[in-house]
Amino acid sequence: MRNYETTFIVDPVLSGDEIKATAQAYVDNLQKEGCEIVFVDEMGLRTLAYDINKRNNGVYYCVEYTAPNGAFLNNFELGMRRDERILRFLTVALDKYGVQYNADKRAGKIGKAKRHKQEKPAKNEPAAHGISRKKADSPHLTGVPSGDAESFKEEE
Repeated sequence: MRNYETTFIVDPVLSGDEIKATAQAYVDNLQKEGCEIVFVDEMGLRTLAYDINKRNNGVYYCVEYTAPNGAFLNNFELGMRRDERILRFLTVALDKYGVQYNADKRAGKIGKAKRHKQEKPAKNEPAAHGISRKKADSPHLTGVPSGDAESFKEEE
């Protein structure tokens, strides 16, 4: 069994139901060819890096699947190439590291990390950078030149 991943961009001008029907048609086509669908990721509407067919955004889908062989890919990609609803597509054969990466990403081990909120220091506690809040909050800082030569004196 070989592992593949196909990412395609659907034209955003279509209605929501037509977009989902387009993606589902290609998933059904893969299942008809004997592929086992591992995961379908609807990434949503995203801005394109450059205009394609006078469109500056598109709805992204990523389908990960396993297939007994790659004989069906030519017909599958030909169908996508001829479909006007598909702006672009890319099919990649995954190695064991790509499969493991996708599994870890789905499990939440890779991706957006949850950051813990740091507590803000109290008003009378010194800030982490060494300047007290009172001095940092004051609008007039000493030792900063104001623009005229007399106000700035070098220490010797």
